[in-house]
Amino acid sequence: MRCTHCGAVIPDDQLVCPECGAEVQIVPDYNPLEDVLAREVKGSVEGATRPIQTNDIRRYRRDNRTKNVNATRVLSREEMDSLRQKRRSGTAGASGGPRRSTGSMRRQPVDELRRQRENTSDMRRQRSQMRLEAAKRKRRNLLITLFLLLALIVTGVYLVYQNSYTSMINKGYRSIQSGDYTAAAEYFDRAVRKDESRPEAYSGHAQIYVEQNDLESAEDVFLSAIETQPTNEALYQAAIDFYMELEQPDKVSALLEDCEDKNVLSAVSDYVSSSPVFTPEAGTYSEVQEVTITSETGGDIYYTTDGSAPSEQTGTKYTEPVLLQTEGETEIRAIAVNENGIPSVISSSTYTIEFPIEDAPAVTPSTGQYTEPTQITITVPDGYTAYYTTDGSTPDPKASSTHKYTGPVDMPDDTQMIFNAILVNDQNGKATEATTRNYITTPY
Repeated sequence: MRCTHCGAVIPDDQLVCPECGAEVQIVPDYNPLEDVLAREVKGSVEGATRPIQTNDIRRYRRDNRTKNVNATRVLSREEMDSLRQKRRSGTAGASGGPRRSTGSMRRQPVDELRRQRENTSDMRRQRSQMRLEAAKRKRRNLLITLFLLLALIVTGVYLVYQNSYTSMINKGYRSIQSGDYTAAAEYFDRAVRKDESRPEAYSGHAQIYVEQNDLESAEDVFLSAIETQPTNEALYQAAIDFYMELEQPDKVSALLEDCEDKNVLSAVSDYVSSSPVFTPEAGTYSEVQEVTITSETGGDIYYTTDGSAPSEQTGTKYTEPVLLQTEGETEIRAIAVNENGIPSVISSSTYTIEFPIEDAPAVTPSTGQYTEPTQITITVPDGYTAYYTTDGSTPDPKASSTHKYTGPVDMPDDTQMIFNAILVNDQNGKATEATTRNYITTPY
């Protein structure tokens, strides 16, 4: 601290300024008892030492109560004993006993004030320590409560999880890994009972059969579930994943072919491959046909014309219309493979080509006796070629006695001739019936 007179620094253990000699004025925390003691010290210095009467204290408390209610406090036992000691000392001085020196009288109240301040400081430290300990206890209790609450929550979550759908699925797959298929099936059955719409349990059941190389039963798991839930998009997707894992993409289209739900088809649109469509429709035709093959979902088309099942390996890739120019029946079978490599269901269409047969050709002139040579003509329709003989034999395009008709034929002189003619279809090589004419030439 600094001296209020000269400003010099005063050490904490000194009560007198080392520079000017002024006494240090200590201003302790406000305490009514300290005011009473200060008055006693002042009286002793002035030679007016007298005992402190109880009435003085009461009057002081009464007057001071109206000024500052917070300044009133109850004296401790130590304070009361100190006060009584001071009274006895004061009485002895007044009765003629040895008087204390002024320095001694000054130090006594200062020491007493210092002790009072130390006691007050101790009490404050004790109260502060008590508050700290109370706060620690409060925090400790709060942490314990939070820990117990967290433990209850974790326990509850664990118990809920153990009986959840996800837990059943995980337990089922662990049982498959350990080879306990019976336990695995039980876990998957429990999962289905909890939520039959989710696909994981069905996939687990199928996996049990796959592990035992029973692919047909594995497939039936999905087909049976879809039959009872025809609008379940997740089930269709799980079945598709099953086929793709087994490298059986051709079965995907068979699965989706019977699906009538637009939402399902939209959800799995990447796996939809529409069956090819043929134009014209199957039927019997009397002329050469060009068959066009298309698919609604696009992709590549492969076809066969021998009735075998088409594939990317065994079929002919469609690039232009299929020409049917041979008389008879032809079955065209085709598949479409979409951009994701999913082949469609096989489509087929059967065509029968029957070229029409003309009647026997018209030959002029008619049978008869002629007096002069006349030319013989055959009417040949488009798409046909005429052949004839003059010796009465049946025309055969491969026989040497048969002639190809290219124009009128001269009737021979003074003789008889049997003329036969046929028409042969240029597309199928079929021949008509023969037309026969008997000519007799008799000149005048």
